[in-house]
Amino acid sequence: MTAKFQKLFSFLKIVLKRPALINLINDSNIVYEERFKQKYSNFTSLPQIEIKDLNGGNAVEEVESFLLDGSSLITDLQLLATLANRESVQTYFEIGTWRGESVHNVAKFTKDCTTLNLSAKEMEKLGWEKKYAQQHGILSEGNPRIIHLTGNTRNFDFKGLQKKYDLIFIDGDHSYDMVVSDTKNVFAHLLHENSIVVWHDYAYSAQKIRFEVFKGILDGIGAENHRYLYHPKNTMCAVFTKDKLAATVFDALEIPSKIFEINIKQKNF
Repeated sequence: MTAKFQKLFSFLKIVLKRPALINLINDSNIVYEERFKQKYSNFTSLPQIEIKDLNGGNAVEEVESFLLDGSSLITDLQLLATLANRESVQTYFEIGTWRGESVHNVAKFTKDCTTLNLSAKEMEKLGWEKKYAQQHGILSEGNPRIIHLTGNTRNFDFKGLQKKYDLIFIDGDHSYDMVVSDTKNVFAHLLHENSIVVWHDYAYSAQKIRFEVFKGILDGIGAENHRYLYHPKNTMCAVFTKDKLAATVFDALEIPSKIFEINIKQKNF
């Protein structure tokens, strides 16, 4: 018996004992990539843009982060802050707050900020660790310019907000179904002609696409809007904007052409 067959046999024995393990394969990025290709055979990735080009060549150079598990990349926060620093951006809405790092950085430039996150009771029902639930919004909740809403986006009344937003950040449940649902709700109720939408976790890293989320984005916005999607380089995000931007082709093995200089300062929180 070859080594490959021995591994397969061992794997099957384990799966027979613990059938739920098959979900690890079914939910793997490789499987989602195959599903993605079945529908979008000619759509392998999003065109890439530079963060600075989203604000006339001026990227925000200072952001704050806890640098802990679940934190966005520094460049993800830079992207949001740079967009918030545009003169045209006066209002901001986000789905998924976690510790509040994203909205905290946006609120430095945009006074009208609203976040939507699960309530403490809903988190408890889901069996989440109490200490984990307690951390939601700890950085943003003390800012009077930020409105914190609670609710589940599955049944939240987005239309009831009766408001359109300049910048929207979708960073809730990253399963395919919820990405589609959140995206459709945002596009149906919260957008005006020049709104900008950012999705977190379009990629696992700056150079590895997360196909479950990517497919959810494409299916959620509809084919007529695909041409307005971009991947800001060095981030895990996708962006919807009707701005005409110079773009390059995504390369998962791109040789670096620039380097970031990062000055880290620590302060008590």
